[in-house]
Amino acid sequence: MVARDSGWFTELDERGGTGFSLRLGSGGHVHSEQTPFQRIDIYDTDSFGKLMVIDGCTMVSTRDNFLYHEMMSHPVLAHHPEPKTVVVIGGGDCGTLREVLRHPTVERAVQVEIDQRVTRLAEEHFPELCEANNDPRAELLFDDGIAWMANAPAGSVDVIIVDSTDPVGPAEGLFNKGFYQSCLRALGDDGLLIQQSESPLTHVQLMADMHIAMRGAGFATVTPILFPQPIYPSGWWSGSIASKAALGGFRADATNGFADALQYYTPDMHRGALVVPPYLRRQLGQAGA
Repeated sequence: MVARDSGWFTELDERGGTGFSLRLGSGGHVHSEQTPFQRIDIYDTDSFGKLMVIDGCTMVSTRDNFLYHEMMSHPVLAHHPEPKTVVVIGGGDCGTLREVLRHPTVERAVQVEIDQRVTRLAEEHFPELCEANNDPRAELLFDDGIAWMANAPAGSVDVIIVDSTDPVGPAEGLFNKGFYQSCLRALGDDGLLIQQSESPLTHVQLMADMHIAMRGAGFATVTPILFPQPIYPSGWWSGSIASKAALGGFRADATNGFADALQYYTPDMHRGALVVPPYLRRQLGQAGA
């Protein structure tokens, strides 16, 4: 639910019982359109730069997008011994794709976004996120990610990043056992999947349901990774890494060649993000520290 009053944008999260507001800048409500899939709005804010909102939910802002994009890409890529083929499901703003293509091991990065307008508006309003769109290793497809993954050759992908909206509308089918089974089949022996898994404070049941579905699909381990994200409900967000084999250590030198380009991710931040608080560990049904 969205409220607009006295020059402010406010997203009300009915599930979590919270709200988040940003004061609008001089540009105000920059753009609005209804695509065949969803409503997309762009705002100019006073302190967070441009803001993209999809179906009333905050998606990306100029100021804090690096938190999400770096933590949804570098940890999972560092856990794979040599990621060559990466698939991004969703990710229409292209920020995750940009981070993936910083890795020199990556030979092919396929982004499968159902709504081409998300990418076109990102190119216009968030051009810094689209810097890698013309990289020869990048392949931008505007298609149904669920169907694409179901048809992917077995063992053809090293890492899958599900950079989706909330589990409603076009993204709803990305949060179930059938989709995870398609991902498992498409992954190679060392394959890894990461999916954004909402707030570890206000959406814990959704996280738990996702982990059950991932394990039920056949993934050996499911590991949450936690990071701040101010524009999302509660300001605290998560990804869940599902591994085809046991999740081992990570290559601490994976980002050495481009560390100066990063704003949040470091090996130490990676280690800290894997620490799960006791309350969350209990609610997710995990054992151990």
